[in-house]
Amino acid sequence: MDQKLIEFRPYPLLGGGHRQTLAACYMSARPRLNSTIRHHVALDDGDQLVLHDDCPADWNDGRPVALLVHGLCGSHQSRYVVRIASKLYDRGVRAFRIDLRGCGAGQGLARTSTHCGRYTDLEPPIVRIGELAPDSPLTVCGFSLGGALTLNLAAAHATPANWARAVAVCPPVDLFAVEELLKRPINRQYDQFFARQLWKMVLERSRKVPGAPSFDHHPRPRKLREFDERYTVPLGGYRDADDYYTQTSVVSRLDRVELPTRIIAAANDPIVPVKPLHSAKLGGQSHLLVTGCGGHLGFVGRKSGDPDRYWLDWRVVEWVLGKQTFDPSPGAFGHASSMRRPHGDAQCSF
Repeated sequence: MDQKLIEFRPYPLLGGGHRQTLAACYMSARPRLNSTIRHHVALDDGDQLVLHDDCPADWNDGRPVALLVHGLCGSHQSRYVVRIASKLYDRGVRAFRIDLRGCGAGQGLARTSTHCGRYTDLEPPIVRIGELAPDSPLTVCGFSLGGALTLNLAAAHATPANWARAVAVCPPVDLFAVEELLKRPINRQYDQFFARQLWKMVLERSRKVPGAPSFDHHPRPRKLREFDERYTVPLGGYRDADDYYTQTSVVSRLDRVELPTRIIAAANDPIVPVKPLHSAKLGGQSHLLVTGCGGHLGFVGRKSGDPDRYWLDWRVVEWVLGKQTFDPSPGAFGHASSMRRPHGDAQCSF
């Protein structure tokens, strides 16, 4: 890797946030990982998560490991998760991909689903990875919802000893700001998509998983706030959606994150606004990298110094490998990107 961060320039005809978001979702490659071993991880309430473990043949304890945490309605098979896991694997990193509650291979293993308040769900898999690789530094890589969970856990209390670094991509750190962005007419399609997909998962779970709460009698929610009011709030013990958004938005606690942390976001993300990140106070070892373009988990670029067009993948890979390849000098990223030091020193799945 070069010692200066390679500037992101969008691929021709993919200059908008919506195009970037959809291109990465539908057009990107999804390589195969053929050595995967599954580990079931029990949670305190009886639900289970699934860890998908891809260990290179020449890997040994002490070499890096990574945990990839997918976004809302995603899974271990989400394209960006598989792409990045494959690149890490090829570079000798033992890559773990998680299925959060009720997602992917964990669909029949949980009675309820994940949400921004369930960041402690990441602790048992992190501990399990520490048991499998006790001498290896772990980087937790969270995407969208997974990024918010990662930051929330890192900000909450002392982290497990094996957790060395974190990266959060397009994290929804302020749920009120997300709601406002999704109210824009051009963005309502995402609000409706997530509400529809989440409700479908709830209904399927209620019919197939013993002990899962039934919501068949409820009308289908049309947007995420309605879903949260009908499902997340009563099962999570919140007063209402405002209480849920207030308690689980990590933006006011980002300064408590003590781990070396990279946060990546795009100014034209149509789902998660970048403004709360710009105004937040970050931890002493955190830095924020914002590109002018990139959409939500997109960042499909022109040819550059990276091996392929997936700019995001290489920014995650270099961070996992411990290569902090950014230049904090003014103008280092050109007009399309900016970096800020902290204050003080198969379906479309996201």
